[in-house]
Amino acid sequence: MTSWTSPSDLKAQLTRMWDRGDLLRDAVTGNARFPLRLMVKGPTSKEVAEHFDAVRTWVAALANAHPIRLEWQEVRHRVQGSQKLPSQAWIDSMDDALTWLGKWREWRSFAMLLEMTRQQCPLLLPWLEKRSLQALALQSDWSRLLAVVNWLQQHPRPGIYLRQVDLPGVHSKFIERHRAVLAELLDLALPESSVDVTRSGVAQFAARYGFLEKPGRIRCRILDPDIQTIPGTRCPDMALDADSFSRLAIDVRRVLITENETNFLALPLMPEAMAIFGSGYGWDILSRAQWLAACTVHYWGDIDTHGFAILNQLREHFPHVVSILMDRETLNAHRELWGVEDKPQRADLPRLTVEERALYDDLRDNRLGAGVRLEQEHLGFGWVSRMLGQLPR
Repeated sequence: MTSWTSPSDLKAQLTRMWDRGDLLRDAVTGNARFPLRLMVKGPTSKEVAEHFDAVRTWVAALANAHPIRLEWQEVRHRVQGSQKLPSQAWIDSMDDALTWLGKWREWRSFAMLLEMTRQQCPLLLPWLEKRSLQALALQSDWSRLLAVVNWLQQHPRPGIYLRQVDLPGVHSKFIERHRAVLAELLDLALPESSVDVTRSGVAQFAARYGFLEKPGRIRCRILDPDIQTIPGTRCPDMALDADSFSRLAIDVRRVLITENETNFLALPLMPEAMAIFGSGYGWDILSRAQWLAACTVHYWGDIDTHGFAILNQLREHFPHVVSILMDRETLNAHRELWGVEDKPQRADLPRLTVEERALYDDLRDNRLGAGVRLEQEHLGFGWVSRMLGQLPR
């Protein structure tokens, strides 16, 4: 009968334990799991009477299922008399379990990396216990992962690029590919003083463990031909690392930040002005340029909830920023070009002006329609030029 435990059901119970990592975990902890009892569900008294031949077949199948050891229970029946039926099934040893599952190769591989870890970095044993199957999947890379961990133990917060880590068989691509697992290993193996806990996620791996990061770049365009930055150039479009940008000493009094590259390139010339190509929600690198605090700064983003959220975040670093072309008049003048914002922002934005907040609330709460947005590249250029011409000098 299909409800009675079959040899394949017993093997499935053992397989689930392997798939959870329980058996490999025992190798780390030394837990003595065997002899291991497996659950057996057999026939009821009524089923013994009504399906006696099927019961005998079921008993024979279990009895011949190597390496299962059965415990028997005597059952007395008024028609069939005294019968012995399996009541419990046991696997007596890890050897029997591995043989039945066909997992000896995996077991030996795990034993090797376990011993390697005990010898080279025992602080990682808790990770092997928790992530035993993941460790097994990483067996071909495990020695190199341990090498990276040991190297950082000896060179905490090294202040170099990942490319400069000089270990046999280890290159920057290897470290970058394994950042997630290395982060878990390093958090176990390194002292707290070597880990910047304010940085998290694979994108901040380098900063978390004291490596140099690829410098963020700020793209800017001079809008005044009289401002000389690079000899022999006129209104250059240039990209500077954040540190160099923060040290600029030029006669800029007005700055216009826009999120659209075409708009950035098409902005007309303006006296004492510079354009900056925006970076969405990432304003940390721009915040180092404190000379912007002495400039008039305008921000031009999309008229949608994300545009206002980006403006709100920019004002966290530069409270004096003034929005431009993000007003209700501009939105209404381009009604035929409205689009739909797929995933609007819902948070309150405390750094908006009264007028901005009113428009943001209307957009967020769909008072103007479902998900209304106006992308900045859809604005008529005549309208843009006229508004830019009205900016105070």
